[in-house]
Amino acid sequence: MYLKQFGLTRKPFAITPDTRRFFSGASRGAVLDALLYAITNGEGIVKLVGEVGSGKTMLSRMLGERLPASVDLVYIANPSLTADDILRAIAIELGFDIAQDARRFEVMQQLQSRLIQHHAEQRQVVVFIDEAQAMPLQTLEQIRLLSNLETRDHKLLQMVLFGQPELDRKLADPEIRQLRERITYSLELPPLSSGDVHAYLNFRLQQSGYQGVELFSRSLARRVRRYSQGLIRRINIIADKSLLAAYSEGSSQLRRRHIRLAAQESGLLHSTPRWLYAAASLLLGLTGLTLSQAERVPHPAAQPPSPIVAATPSEQSVSVAPEPAGTTLTEAALPATSKRSGDSDELINRRLR
Repeated sequence: MYLKQFGLTRKPFAITPDTRRFFSGASRGAVLDALLYAITNGEGIVKLVGEVGSGKTMLSRMLGERLPASVDLVYIANPSLTADDILRAIAIELGFDIAQDARRFEVMQQLQSRLIQHHAEQRQVVVFIDEAQAMPLQTLEQIRLLSNLETRDHKLLQMVLFGQPELDRKLADPEIRQLRERITYSLELPPLSSGDVHAYLNFRLQQSGYQGVELFSRSLARRVRRYSQGLIRRINIIADKSLLAAYSEGSSQLRRRHIRLAAQESGLLHSTPRWLYAAASLLLGLTGLTLSQAERVPHPAAQPPSPIVAATPSEQSVSVAPEPAGTTLTEAALPATSKRSGDSDELINRRLR
């Protein structure tokens, strides 16, 4: 819709991962290189953790494309597989039939035979397991047992666990501590910084044919970072809707209001909840009512001064500073002017903004 207005050849911020537009900044290129090294050097089990929308899917696709031709890739997308199911899934992906009533150790024997054959042919097998944090503990334990398949000097099966931060908490379970010790590389995809967001936005625009003046300034990139929390999927959503907002106004430049509107439309605008406004208004309303009641409390009439009596040694002398004329004790301890409930609402709204 907005492609012609901004001189673009394709949508720059589509959320579907496109390896032709892989952004190697923000440690992504370094993580990819580390994964390639671990796999090609037979390092066993590798773990990659990142928040939802941090770019794990893009990285796994890039990794699959860059694997040598001698590596056979098995991709497990269903994290709810049982220990038996994951054995069958790997065996089927490697191209041989498994009897429906085959027992686990039989499947393991067939799998080991096939892997030894691959090794003799100078081939490797690597298994990508997506959403690994959702796997049952028994299945994760089966992964550890699979990592035991090896020759004298080489692992027969490489495995890469892709997961959210919950995966680390699951691996801390004492029941699978042996699996945790088998992980040779633990990698992480951090959120993008403001500088990374600025570089990413301009990179994606250039990859989509943009040749004009800078659309996302550093100031606008900081706003995108604030609303997206540095997660690539959210960055793409906000950037796409920002361009759409500018297009709807007939503007060829992006403004702060376009970023804010895009974040709001995406449910990413972190505003103060309505209940907090209501609670604060009620609190100040009650405070105003208390002050008004305090002002209406009658004060005793002034008494004539008592005669001065010398204090005896057993008495304690207490000095009290005189209060200003016309000022009550309540007024001295609290603000001089009380507000009605409506005024209090206006005050809290101004402060919360």
